[in-house]
Amino acid sequence: MSFPFTGRAEGAPVHAARRRFMQGLAAGGVLAGLGGWPRHGWALATAHAPGVLAGTEFDLRIGTSPVDFTGKPRTAVTVNGSLPAPLLRWREGSTVNLRVSNALPPGSVHGTTTSLHWHGIVLPANMDGVPGLSFDGIGPGQTYQYRFDVRQGGTYWYHSHSGFQEQAGLYGPLIIDPAEPEPFSYQRDYVVLLSDWTDLDPAALFARLKKMSDFDNYAQRTVGDFVRDARRGGLRATLQDRAAWGQMRMTPTDLSDVNGNTYTYLLNGTTTLGNWTGLFKHGERVRLRLINGSSMTHFDVRIPGLKMTVVAADGQYVHPVTVDELRIATAETFDVIVTPSGQDAFTVFAQDLGRTGYVAGTLATREGLRAPVPAVDARPILSMADMGHGAMVHGAMDHAEMGHAGIGHGDAASADGTAAANAHAMHGAHQAMGSTSQGMQTHPESERGNPLVDMQTMSPTPKLDDPGIGLRGNGRDVLSYARLRSLFEDPDGREPGREIELHLTGHMEKFAWSFDGLKFDDAKPLRLNYGERLRIVLVNDTMMTHPIHLHGMWSDLEDAQGEFMVRKHTVDMPPGTRRSYRVRADALGSWAYHCHLLYHMEAGMMRQVQVVE
Repeated sequence: MSFPFTGRAEGAPVHAARRRFMQGLAAGGVLAGLGGWPRHGWALATAHAPGVLAGTEFDLRIGTSPVDFTGKPRTAVTVNGSLPAPLLRWREGSTVNLRVSNALPPGSVHGTTTSLHWHGIVLPANMDGVPGLSFDGIGPGQTYQYRFDVRQGGTYWYHSHSGFQEQAGLYGPLIIDPAEPEPFSYQRDYVVLLSDWTDLDPAALFARLKKMSDFDNYAQRTVGDFVRDARRGGLRATLQDRAAWGQMRMTPTDLSDVNGNTYTYLLNGTTTLGNWTGLFKHGERVRLRLINGSSMTHFDVRIPGLKMTVVAADGQYVHPVTVDELRIATAETFDVIVTPSGQDAFTVFAQDLGRTGYVAGTLATREGLRAPVPAVDARPILSMADMGHGAMVHGAMDHAEMGHAGIGHGDAASADGTAAANAHAMHGAHQAMGSTSQGMQTHPESERGNPLVDMQTMSPTPKLDDPGIGLRGNGRDVLSYARLRSLFEDPDGREPGREIELHLTGHMEKFAWSFDGLKFDDAKPLRLNYGERLRIVLVNDTMMTHPIHLHGMWSDLEDAQGEFMVRKHTVDMPPGTRRSYRVRADALGSWAYHCHLLYHMEAGMMRQVQVVE
């Protein structure tokens, strides 16, 4: 039995398939009359297109609205009655005033205090919109005025930083027209905002994750899988593989905590059956601003029959690179140029990393057309090599045996401001090996004997040229970080004066997430000296992929030799990776630093960064 345009992955349980079918029936979005975006989307040729707010003065009202994506009416958190929130269009060099009013009803399950964070935007700390740091949040009935100079151009987005409101619909696209002409041309310009929706109260979903973190992992390996693996790789290797995963009490199919078995995936606020459509004329160059505004989902995006030329990453221009497919982590943005011709319709297809579902829209010459929707790819399986050097060590390590040194690490390095001893050449060698000079990755003392740390990687590598689990060898040309190069040189030019190493840590069964085994409430702030140039090294000790976002400052990603590659605001960290980036501490105040998987952040994978004079 087929379920056309439902977003169902092959192999999903029957009850999930039926629910997917119902989701297809609900074209989705904010109910009629509430000012949502038109179904066909918008081109940004005019500042007066429906759903677009442009200029320097903005009045934004945060409240609730009825929505229906699955055949079951629910309540979403919206801006001006729209889900996603209205597209905001600013201009580089201007000063914007945004009056944000809290109209959430008393006793709302989504909380009564709210906020808006301007993701990737360089601004004063008290304008960043993170309650509890340099801002108290927006209380019931209150209006907060965000006012700041716009000092950049490109594709960004905005979202709530209060509770789970982002999951409930409080997110929207943000486009900044650059002051200088762009290095590429196009005739059409569309936002493609991807997101995930759940009918569950997000707080209830978080509680479920704490009790049953593998609830959504339906794709457990079977006896049949064992037999097939033994035939392919040999009985001995298969037994060793199963024993290793069994020792860790984990499964290599557990790629995402929440997936299409719970989520309905949206494109510009509509389901696949809603068929968001961007119009084109044959031979036109069409700019697609891909934004991952989801709470917990990595999407793999392609347009069968069309090449995509990536021209910007996280709002910053890159040397053009042409691909068939790309992975966009939560909170990342990519601008791509496509030139549709030869047929009247093309499918914009985005499947989740775990291959449990998808969302699709259309590029077409007129309304009502659709192209075939491809099947979801086969379910990927994690290998021990994915986890770092072919093995993960379960539980706390004996750091004396590992030759643990702790030099230049996290809290110690940041608290007293001492410079790390790692020189540029040594850093490059360490990155290339993915380990210390002793040949094995060291770990912070705070991970030792820690009940919130259930695994550690021993030989992580940057893996910058790896497109990622599920994308290798799929017959398509897939983007990797190694192919991204900014159109400009290192904007600072200085060598980092010191190095901070942080480990991404977690306990899958307890759904505990942290840096260095220390949850947000238990960790001291990282202290940066105003004006300094430093290197941050991240090591992913978990089997999950974590997009890491530093507020207020750019993250200048380096290659394995420590050379500047590309400027980003969110750096994705697959399992078993060790990646580094340079930061110029040019923004005074307190800033959030966290995994952008919403429930990981809420569970503790967050730090406060203080930039002080």
